[in-house]
Amino acid sequence: MRSSDWYLTDDVDEFLARAGEFLRSRPGPHVMQSTWAERVRARGAEAYGTGVPVFGMLERGGEVQATCYRLPPRGYGLSPLTPEQADSLAAHLADLGHPLPSVSADHDTATAFAEAWQRRTGATPRLRDTRLCLYRLGTLTPPDPMPAGRGRALGEQDLEETMSWCAGFADAVGEDVTVDAATWAGTRFADKAYTLWETPDGTPVSVAGLNPLIGGQMQVDVVYTPSHLRGHGYAGAVTAEVSRAALAAGARDVVLFADLSNPTSNALYQRLGYVRLSDWSGYDFSATAAS
Repeated sequence: MRSSDWYLTDDVDEFLARAGEFLRSRPGPHVMQSTWAERVRARGAEAYGTGVPVFGMLERGGEVQATCYRLPPRGYGLSPLTPEQADSLAAHLADLGHPLPSVSADHDTATAFAEAWQRRTGATPRLRDTRLCLYRLGTLTPPDPMPAGRGRALGEQDLEETMSWCAGFADAVGEDVTVDAATWAGTRFADKAYTLWETPDGTPVSVAGLNPLIGGQMQVDVVYTPSHLRGHGYAGAVTAEVSRAALAAGARDVVLFADLSNPTSNALYQRLGYVRLSDWSGYDFSATAAS
C-alpha cells in the first residue's frame, strides 16, 4: 500500500463531502472523526485552538477506506486501520515532516500506528495509563427500582451548577481545560444537551450530556455525580434518561465511552443495555530520534 494513497486537507467541508458516506457506514467506530469534523464545520477551527486542523482519508479506486484527523496541538485521531494502512499513514506523515505528539484510536489501531511511527521516525511511544471502552446501546434497560425523583432537561437556572459539574468531570478524567462562565462558550461542553436528575424536592443531583445528532448517532458525553451524592443510583437514572432522550431525538445509534479502570461505571452501563464495541487507547511520542 502506497503512502501516497493518503490525502490530507484543512477543508472540513471537502472532508465531509468525500468521506461522509464512509463515516456513516460504521458510526460507532467513527464517532470521534464525525464529532470533531462537525464541531469544526459548525463553529470553526479557531474555536478549538490556534493551529490549522487536518483531516485525512485513504482512498483507493475512488473509495474511502480509512480516515484521520488532527486539531493542533492535539495529536491524530484514527479510524480503525489495518497494520498495512497504519504503516502507510505513518510513512506519509513522516515524509511530510509532520510533528506528532500523540495518537488515539481503538487499541489495535493505535498500537499498530505507534509501532509503525517508531519504525519510521525512531520516536518512542508510551501507552497512556487511561484506557477507555466504547459502548453502543442495545436495548435500554432502566434501573429497577429508579431512585426517587425525576429526569428533566437543563434549564437556564441550572447552567452555573452544570458548568461546575462539567469542570469536576473534566478534572476527574484528566482533561486540561478551564470550565467556567468566562470560558464555557469555547469549550466542547457548550454544544451538548444536558439532562439532570433531581430529587423530589427539585434538587439536581446528577447530570449527563448528549452530543448533537450526527449521521443518525448521538454520543452520551459527560456523566457526572458530585462525590458526596454518589451511591444512590443517580448516575444510572440520569444515564437512562439521557439515553431515552437520544432515542426520542431520532438516534438510531447511541454510544458512550467509559474508563476501563472504573469497574463500577462499566458494570452500570452494561446493566443499562450498553454493549462493548472496542477498547480505546492513546500513545504519546517522545521527540523523534536524530537522523
